[in-house]
Amino acid sequence: MTEPLVTILDDEPAIRSMLASALNEAGFRTMGFARATEFEASLRTATPDVCLVDLGLPDRDGLTLVHQLALEQGAIVIIISGRAQVQDRVTGLELGADDYIIKPFDPSEVVARIRARLRKDKSANTTSTTARFEGWIAHFDRYMLENDNGQETAFSHAEGEILRLFLESPKRLISRAHMQETLGGAAGESFYRAMDVRISRLRTKLNEDPKNPQLIKTIYGAGYIFLGDVNWER
Repeated sequence: MTEPLVTILDDEPAIRSMLASALNEAGFRTMGFARATEFEASLRTATPDVCLVDLGLPDRDGLTLVHQLALEQGAIVIIISGRAQVQDRVTGLELGADDYIIKPFDPSEVVARIRARLRKDKSANTTSTTARFEGWIAHFDRYMLENDNGQETAFSHAEGEILRLFLESPKRLISRAHMQETLGGAAGESFYRAMDVRISRLRTKLNEDPKNPQLIKTIYGAGYIFLGDVNWER
């Protein structure tokens, strides 16, 4: 089996070298880029499994790139940044990043987080990839929601993790603590705010009334519950 490919987008050569060395030693393939334009050009011929993205890029806004990757590539996106403010982390997660690591960091932590994300992704991919519910079809193999008219709307890898969590446990309360434990990431304000935003975006894509959603209900003080009937297909 081919080793997972991790792309490293950071304009600091020392960081690219340090990450590449740790990842290669751990059995990953790596490709490093200093500029967003070089990285985007590589996507025509390479399909990364994981993208490590620094926000402080010389030629492109890193947050915009994160959002693009999350929606268009289906790759796991992990931000690595010196921006340590809660709002920076929340914004990155809101835009579709799967994780956020603050500089300075231990390369072994990055390797561990990548492995954890890939394990979850592999576990999801061994199960059913298509779910039908209340006039919708969720295609997890290509990150698309399809309505009963055949119109499709893309969702990010991170949004897909939450949607799968709901669809695998319909009509059962999912607490925030369970969500954090299942999806990974450090519990705290930035994680919970990011989850709220991702759920809000899923509701919008499902044409839910924001004031009275019928599928994804918020149980204040307890968590969320998905009220639709779900049929899974392989």
